[in-house]
Amino acid sequence: MKGQHWVMLGGLALALTTFQQPAFAQNGDAGEGDVREDRRDLRQDRQDIREDRRDFREDRRDLRDDRRELRHDLQSGAGPGQISQDRHDIRKDRRDLRDDRRDLRHDRRDDRRQLRHGVGGHRGQGR
Repeated sequence: MKGQHWVMLGGLALALTTFQQPAFAQNGDAGEGDVREDRRDLRQDRQDIREDRRDFREDRRDLRDDRRELRHDLQSGAGPGQISQDRHDIRKDRRDLRDDRRDLRHDRRDDRRQLRHGVGGHRGQGR
């Protein structure tokens, strides 16, 4: 009786493996092209995230510099036109930071979504 259970379990495992084989061989290359393409997409997403982080750092640096310049102009008694320009630059830097933060969040979400669904987004197909 015990031997029959092992035979049934082996047959079930063989059936499941055989059942999943066609899912990999749909393109004739066992999904190799899909995996390469998905890895390329992941690399591109990570590159986008690095670029967004760099943009975010640069914009924070610009904002800090513009605030310093405004503070200096206020202390030195600069005219209203210069102070207005400094405040305009600060508003622009804040807008850039908000846009960079949104881009970074979007790219991270895309990267996590691809990782969550497997490399190729083919969850449940043995990957």
